[in-house]
Amino acid sequence: MAAPRARRINIPLRHVALACGTMLFVLLANVTRLQAFDADRLGEDPRNRRTLMARFDRPRGDILLRDGTIVAASVENGDEGFRYRRVYPEGPLYVPVTGHLSVRGTTGVERAEDGALSGRSLRMKVHSLVEGGETGATLRLTVDPRAQRAAYEGLRATGLRGAAVAIEPATGAILAMASFPSYDPNLYTAFDAAELDRVDKLLRSDPAAPLLNRALQRTYPPGSAFEVVTSAAAFGSGRYRPTTDVGAPPAPRLPGTGGGARPRDAGGASCGAGNLPLADAFRLSCDTPFAKIGADLGQDALREQAQAFGFDADDLTVPMPVAASVYPKSLDQAQTALSALGRSGGRATPLMIAMLSAAIANDGSLMRPYLVEEVRLDDGTRVDGAEPSRYRRALDEDEADRLTAMMVTVTRPGGTGEAAAIPGVVVAAKTGTAKTGTAAAGGGRDHAVFTGFAPAASPRVAVGVVVEDGGAGGRVAAPVAKAIMRAVLEPVSPPQRSAAGSLPGMNGELDEFDEFG
Repeated sequence: MAAPRARRINIPLRHVALACGTMLFVLLANVTRLQAFDADRLGEDPRNRRTLMARFDRPRGDILLRDGTIVAASVENGDEGFRYRRVYPEGPLYVPVTGHLSVRGTTGVERAEDGALSGRSLRMKVHSLVEGGETGATLRLTVDPRAQRAAYEGLRATGLRGAAVAIEPATGAILAMASFPSYDPNLYTAFDAAELDRVDKLLRSDPAAPLLNRALQRTYPPGSAFEVVTSAAAFGSGRYRPTTDVGAPPAPRLPGTGGGARPRDAGGASCGAGNLPLADAFRLSCDTPFAKIGADLGQDALREQAQAFGFDADDLTVPMPVAASVYPKSLDQAQTALSALGRSGGRATPLMIAMLSAAIANDGSLMRPYLVEEVRLDDGTRVDGAEPSRYRRALDEDEADRLTAMMVTVTRPGGTGEAAAIPGVVVAAKTGTAKTGTAAAGGGRDHAVFTGFAPAASPRVAVGVVVEDGGAGGRVAAPVAKAIMRAVLEPVSPPQRSAAGSLPGMNGELDEFDEFG
């Protein structure tokens, strides 16, 4: 009798043991999940005060400019809870690049390179175990302080919102990246929750959006600066050369509209009622010929060329992510014609505006833009560094030469970019006046756009400038670009040649244009 009774007792015991084993397994699985998969997420949770305190328990790596100027550093705070705080000398000037570090989170390079700066990346942790020490790595950026200041001050002088970017064409190194209006990142380095709430609410409610990095995160209609892309597509088709005559009616009828929609040049002025060479249409920023060229080439050719420059790509980081510049989809004939003028839905970041010129300046090869030159440990060991690489083959070298020659005429007397001319330096450029919906409705002005590079024969800097509600690019954006280019070139740039001479490597193309200008 004992055996059957024991078996009856063992049945519930087995059930209890099975339940306990299952719960133990679930508990161990949950602990494993938390430690292996959720640790980073929980560690970055803003409610995790212990992790926040640990972030400020040791010094973070410095951020330096190209010349070694410190633009972000850690200093002792004297607070038992938060031993170190971040400081940003001349913060508003460099915050589009550095971003900020606060107990609420990170932005800019502080966010994109957090692993290196904090010492939490795998490579930093291995070094700490082997060599000792707990500070993060130092980042040296590609930013030129003279160019950055010229960009920021130039934008501020307009009194309008906007952004400017400068790139070294041969490498893709970003020499300047300014956004205006800006803000002081030191306002975010306080540890008082009430003060942080007040500052954050004030900046986020500002209609001028000072927290927005317009250089990377805002897109604009490119206006007639997009005619650089249209010209490249025209040359690539084999049907156009700089000397090709193109129709320039004052108000051409758009195909498929029955004559109702007729584009006009900026300001309603006419470039001529007959024909003129493509080079002259480009120099004068005469839109109507490019509308006809766009209709002739078709949207597929324009889209393919735009994508060769980087439009429609969402993979670009510098290392911060960049908003995608776009060429519009599914266009009818009239919209295709307008898209050739940078209208009809096309959008570009100021970085992309600079990349247009950078590609042409580098013989048609667009280098991948980047901001971080090198990463060094506290003992000076170099653990990472930039390796310039090609991002796109935008156009053939011969096509780049033709475009360069045409862009040079834009800054000559009578060209729309004359305000960007630098004495003793040959500057290649294209101006733009970007039509906006608010301007059409009477709520604002067109945006001023400029893209260019210098010196034309041996380029060292390419720029892109957008000034919101600035109107004509040649009047408002060109002086900003000129200041940036001069800041890069002045220290070592000798006089290049007179404006009437020919550029080496242009195959005589520029000489063909002299009779037109």
